[in-house]
Amino acid sequence: MNFDEHAAKSLVLAPAGIPVPRGQICRTAKEAAEAVRAIGPAVIKAQIAAGKRGKAGGIKPVNTPEEAERVAAAILGMSIGEYKVEHVLVEEQAKIAREFYAAVLNDTEARKPLVLFSMQGGMDIEEVAAATPDAIRREHVNLDPIPGAADFASMLAGLALGAAQASVADILSRLYAAYRRRDAELLEINPLAELADGRVIALDCKFMLDDAAAYRQEDIGKFAAPAPMTALERRAAESGLKFIQLEGNVGVLANGAGLTMTTMDIIRHFGGRPANFLEIGGDAYTKSAVALDLVLSNPGVKSLIINFCGAFARTDVMADGIVKAWQELKPTVPVFFSIHGTGEDEAIALVRARLGIEPYDIMEDAIQAAVQAAQ
Repeated sequence: MNFDEHAAKSLVLAPAGIPVPRGQICRTAKEAAEAVRAIGPAVIKAQIAAGKRGKAGGIKPVNTPEEAERVAAAILGMSIGEYKVEHVLVEEQAKIAREFYAAVLNDTEARKPLVLFSMQGGMDIEEVAAATPDAIRREHVNLDPIPGAADFASMLAGLALGAAQASVADILSRLYAAYRRRDAELLEINPLAELADGRVIALDCKFMLDDAAAYRQEDIGKFAAPAPMTALERRAAESGLKFIQLEGNVGVLANGAGLTMTTMDIIRHFGGRPANFLEIGGDAYTKSAVALDLVLSNPGVKSLIINFCGAFARTDVMADGIVKAWQELKPTVPVFFSIHGTGEDEAIALVRARLGIEPYDIMEDAIQAAVQAAQ
């Protein structure tokens, strides 16, 4: 779950004691003008859960209410990536002396939280890592005991932080505590700015909440930014199906999220590109016609793999739904079946008799054939 900048600051950073600028959320240009009248010189910032807002023209400084109204009117309604800007953050201007980068994220390989800090803030950290990897300090953190400011001060040793070092170490400590408290996958401040008056303040924030922990964060989960959806994804959601549209050319229908992801991984292993995630486990097999139509409505699909593995669910029941949907929709793309588990003999006989298609004995062979057919 992603959060807009203003929500990340107000819900995560500020309660953790990390300084943030004064700001106000506005949904109209008139509101932005009034906010600048109260705040003074400000920055108008598009509020979307995506990066590169500045490069897209979504962040602009203003000095007067009239200028704020004009700039906000231009930013509101613009599209950045897959997002449409529906509100802006009007935030007081800061006199920046230096910009830093700070973040805490999950390192799945090390199975530990990873704290990052760089003196080169205000730009894409990927660019910094590619050009000057040594410019990023990295510190893996053991889950117990929780480190304090003194521990992070040692991480900063040797950097030319000067008088800002104590403040930065304190903010890193608070950032890590907030990351733990809020079950974050990523909590990033870029830039973390040292101001002309010596204060250190978070000028931006990116917060990603671990979806699996959403039930523990109900007080803030409702403020998460809605994920952008394609037309097909909206259709799927309205039908109660879990569908994610991708840019590949091999359509995927499988029962169960695990089998679906395994199928997608094998497609990639054989050099193919999956066109979607869509699982029809549980009672979703009753929506076979809707599911099949969703997959085939993606114009990029050149072939289809249907992969069933039954344990408690019977593959012959699932196959019957797909066969009926196939006969109703009459698609022309090549389709490849892999059917194993409970009811597989009946399911294979059903596909063979009613569609004239021979399912594959080995799942990998069916997937490889689908990859080759899509090329």
